[in-house]
Amino acid sequence: MRCRVSTWAVLVLVVASATSACGGSSNHRVASSSDNGIVSKSPEAIVTAAMGAIDRATSVHVAGSIVSGGAPITLDLDLVSGKGGRGAMSQNGLSFQVVVLGRVVYINGSEAFWRHYGGVLAALLLHGNWLKAPASGRFAPLGVVSDPRKLFSTLLANHGTLAKGAKTVVNGQTVVAVNDTTKGGTLYVATMGTPYPVEVVKSGPQGGRIVFDRFNESVSVNAPPNAIDISQLPFK
Repeated sequence: MRCRVSTWAVLVLVVASATSACGGSSNHRVASSSDNGIVSKSPEAIVTAAMGAIDRATSVHVAGSIVSGGAPITLDLDLVSGKGGRGAMSQNGLSFQVVVLGRVVYINGSEAFWRHYGGVLAALLLHGNWLKAPASGRFAPLGVVSDPRKLFSTLLANHGTLAKGAKTVVNGQTVVAVNDTTKGGTLYVATMGTPYPVEVVKSGPQGGRIVFDRFNESVSVNAPPNAIDISQLPFK
């Protein structure tokens, strides 16, 4: 028997987010109340400034939901730059917890998750336990999702024609919108203090909303105890 444990849901998340707009996040704590001058910049320069802000962040919380191929995907992750991340994700109601530390990934899925992706034997062996595996091959997307710099690079890399939108308020913050007029979607970037992305929104059947906040907060990411190494399983 061959285990079908997969991370395709994570792949879908990254691809769908990357093609939905420029990228997005939310900073619920703005370090300064001063105008950062971002409103006067071109839409491309606003995206560049947001990417630079993300690159300098030490940690961030990512949460939201999207629909891809008719399947709802949710995520709730705390990411630490240079270390990894932890949190929970689900696809079509199949939920799993995840921890990524460097080049190692740990997954703890629901019984339904393991049964769907690994079959009956995987559900029996892994339900209630953490699976340990290299963050490479089929698990490589988790390495991207758990790294703030890689994740934002992916989110910001693939967009269409950009147009600067109106200045508005999102999640209690003053922001400027950057609209993707080709693929649809809007990125909101803070206009006060550090120009962090605040939110990305895409409408339509493949739409959703992803928020990034809690920048630079202290986050602990530790390896789960007694994880089962994938190399020790009777199937791969």
